[in-house]
Amino acid sequence: MLDRVFNTMSASLWKSRDSLRRLVREQASLHRLATLIARGEPPSMIFAAVPKEVGEVLGADLTRMLRYEPDQTATVIGAWGGPEKVLPTGTNWTIVGSNVPSMTLQENAPVRMDCFIDAVSPLCVFLREHGIRSGIGTPIAVEGKCWGVMTAFSTHNRLLPRGAETHICDFTDLVAITIANAQARTDLTASRARIVAATDQARHRVERDLHDGTQQRLISLVLDLRTAEHNVPDDAPELKAQLFKIAAGLTDALNDLAETVHGIHPAILTQGGLRPAISGLARRSAVPVNLDVHIPTRLPETIEITTYYIVAESLANAAKHAQASGVHVEANVRDGRLHLSVRDDGVGAADAGQGSGLTGLIDRVEALYGSIEITSPAGQGTLLRVELPITSG
Repeated sequence: MLDRVFNTMSASLWKSRDSLRRLVREQASLHRLATLIARGEPPSMIFAAVPKEVGEVLGADLTRMLRYEPDQTATVIGAWGGPEKVLPTGTNWTIVGSNVPSMTLQENAPVRMDCFIDAVSPLCVFLREHGIRSGIGTPIAVEGKCWGVMTAFSTHNRLLPRGAETHICDFTDLVAITIANAQARTDLTASRARIVAATDQARHRVERDLHDGTQQRLISLVLDLRTAEHNVPDDAPELKAQLFKIAAGLTDALNDLAETVHGIHPAILTQGGLRPAISGLARRSAVPVNLDVHIPTRLPETIEITTYYIVAESLANAAKHAQASGVHVEANVRDGRLHLSVRDDGVGAADAGQGSGLTGLIDRVEALYGSIEITSPAGQGTLLRVELPITSG
């Protein structure tokens, strides 16, 4: 009697220890995945990591993560274990019929198939021919919809643990968080890009209205005043001098307005593109500028405007803050991207958060799916590197 009780207790303790080990492994796996997500790693990295963690936790022979497509197919976006030719990443499969992905999609709930022997769907036949005997699937739900499925398969007579299909819900929840975060970032970037484009269009309209309206009226007034001044009799020198003074003041105001209009949206950029526009900035710069610009064709408007503002802001910073004696601007197009660098020999220590205008440039570049890097060690000048995908414009 005592031996039976002891044996029962011993078996229970061993079972509890095994359960505890599995729980520890599972929590460690979830922690590793959560760390990747918290670091903002790209979805592709998460999609590669989750199948590995799930496979090791379940003791599966192979795991595959699939994304459902609108045409009753599913695309493999993450793979671990098993022969590489069995559902490799990037392959697309029809999921009609009875199989793990189709059943998961239909039920939007965890499923399992403990035997593929009698299954006739193309996917099950393929898996059976490659030694797959059983499998499970857990839905990946995003915003209440079944976005994809996490699958695990066994190539042996040994079935995957009972309840395994529900056991890995924590893993699919992390995948759903990754997808939602990525979609939120995409939506935010797209929204920022639309705001940038709308702002540029508004600037263009203001520039056109000022140039075609206010500037032209001021020019006409100056000409009328010059004509009136010319027609004043010689015996009215005071009136002549007063008209001259008014005309001179209007001319100064006209020049100021022209400079303001140029800053709002430079006409030379619209008419001639980046090369002449950047050359114009270099000519007006208070600091000598060396140009190395190779842009043979016109680029999308948003790319040209962004590049122009980056160069303009960099030259202004070099003159106002960096105490630079020279600036080198280099721009070229390769591999479908605009590459721009602006280097000055000033005091360095530029800070995007200190009102230098760099923050706005960073927002604009990121809104166009580009990248910007600012290197500014104290006493060693400032180097700004920018890459912009041309197709984003």
